[in-house]
Amino acid sequence: MRSITKIDRKSYSVVTEISFYNLLHTPLDCAIAELIEKILGGGYRALVLVGSEERAEILCNVLWTYDATSFLPHGTACDANPEMQPVWITSDDENHNLADILILTDGATADEPMKYNRCLDVFDGQNEAAAAAARLRWSAYKAHGHALTYWQQKKRGGWERQV
Repeated sequence: MRSITKIDRKSYSVVTEISFYNLLHTPLDCAIAELIEKILGGGYRALVLVGSEERAEILCNVLWTYDATSFLPHGTACDANPEMQPVWITSDDENHNLADILILTDGATADEPMKYNRCLDVFDGQNEAAAAAARLRWSAYKAHGHALTYWQQKKRGGWERQV
């Protein structure tokens, strides 16, 4: 997940893989729930960075009702003990739950994505403003030397890596 990139002969830097997920067919909150399922299934912890604490509570409610046959353990600022939560939803750019994977939504950005093994930037490709903002984030991450991948949502579910 992390790779070492040579900067010069004397120093090395850890580079985080940042994957952009372009939503075309599924509402944002449902797509995030699906990604969280995969993250938890892989034994990882996630921090979901949202635009506001109000959005955190909305996403929290979606995760409780997303699928009646599954349970996605998570918490927000309204809950205690973030370090015990495998998924922490917040607008605060701090890794309170020692997450391996950072999920960015609502155009949120992290000051130090390199603190995570992987970063998923999820955006609504049907919203031109959100897509334009994602392109700007892509350029900024590329300028900082992060390893970037781009995934586009398939019509029948799932993701397809674009080259």
